[in-house]
Amino acid sequence: MDGPTDGARGAAVTAGDFGLKGPRGWAFRGIGIEAEPGSLIALEGPSGSGRTCLLLALTGRMRATEGHAAVGRFRLPGQLAAVRRISGLGPVPGVTDLDPALTVAEHLHERALLERRFGGPLRGLLRPRSERGNELRLRVDTALTAAGLDLETLPKGRRTSVRDLDRLEVLRLSVALALIGRPRVLGVDDTDLKLSDSERAEAWAMLKSLTERGTTVLAVCSEAPKDAVVVRTGTTDRTDRTDHADRTDHDKEAADALAEARRA
Repeated sequence: MDGPTDGARGAAVTAGDFGLKGPRGWAFRGIGIEAEPGSLIALEGPSGSGRTCLLLALTGRMRATEGHAAVGRFRLPGQLAAVRRISGLGPVPGVTDLDPALTVAEHLHERALLERRFGGPLRGLLRPRSERGNELRLRVDTALTAAGLDLETLPKGRRTSVRDLDRLEVLRLSVALALIGRPRVLGVDDTDLKLSDSERAEAWAMLKSLTERGTTVLAVCSEAPKDAVVVRTGTTDRTDRTDHADRTDHDKEAADALAEARRA
């Protein structure tokens, strides 16, 4: 998989009249996007307005029911599996939650094992084990650097449990785990949730630096930064109560889709 750590460009993202209707109404509808490769795309709107569902649809984890979109040369909703192969997910509640009892090292090791087994062509398994191991360690180190997570600054270094990380450190770790797979498109949910002004600025600076390395970033937020391609979501015919019910249903569907993608 091409990605930002090897100089490859991100993927363009376009959409027209893109929408997803669930059993209780529209999650999002009428979305239009025109973004070049390596763009920072902010999915801006209030909680419950379909931002997360749009993020998951654009990264191939949910199937839209109206309109069309394209990520790179792959079209949605028809080529979901292909879009999943070139995209990665950072933090998405209910889909990619970190285990609070595991350490940072354990999360990194688990992701590295998954990447070694499923993240490359089968011919890569024929290479010497030491060569594959060295390459993967380099990818982990590169991902940590790109996400701005210095393990030496953590309370117990690599042995720090996720429960002992602050919100910004959790965001950085989740992004680093996704970057190990060298995605061309990175999705991040709740980017500015529970962050102070200074932490929010750090988070956006980190995501912007990823776009400068070549990755296209899709970031859910309540307030977009000035230099982003802004895509606004809004409620349609649903109440706050049904928004919550729809979100629960869609999160379960997305989790199932992500589990299937990992097995593929």
